[in-house]
Amino acid sequence: MNVANRGFPAMSRLQFGVAVLCMLVVVVGSNILVQVPLNDWLTWGGLSYPVAFLVTDVLNRRFGPGAARRVVWFGFAAALVVSFWVASPRIALASGLAYICAQLVDIQVFDRLRDQRWWRAPLVSGVLGAILDTAVFFSVAFAATGAPWTTWMMGDLAIKLAVNISMLAPFRALLWNLAKPANA
Repeated sequence: MNVANRGFPAMSRLQFGVAVLCMLVVVVGSNILVQVPLNDWLTWGGLSYPVAFLVTDVLNRRFGPGAARRVVWFGFAAALVVSFWVASPRIALASGLAYICAQLVDIQVFDRLRDQRWWRAPLVSGVLGAILDTAVFFSVAFAATGAPWTTWMMGDLAIKLAVNISMLAPFRALLWNLAKPANA
């Protein structure tokens, strides 16, 4: 048994592929959407990116931190390649740095809190991940560009935190469905 798995079930290749694809869609989509301001204080990417934390947290809860890390690293590599194709190099670099830092912190914090109330691990890890992701992304992507990035950053963070809280319901529903036997 893999020590990092600590008794968690192994992911099948199909589950792994679907998880990486989900992560890729969220990250690349967000890299495109972050370049489109919704108003003076928010970009569309702030609405889509928090779903990445939902994907990571469901994987962490179901398959453990080792599996979640593998998906994050594969998702990182795939998203970085695609992001350089669909976004500016600066956005792609900022996204990659922010993503890997925030997701790895999310996994670590979630794992430490996993045995507490069901909502605590995804909420706290998601909030900390969102703060780190937002600070790294906006400072690398938009500093010294003349864009109102600090305003976007604050708006983006507020939305990410609100979306993170709203993701608790889908997280709970997904956990409930994953816990059901396959023939149920």
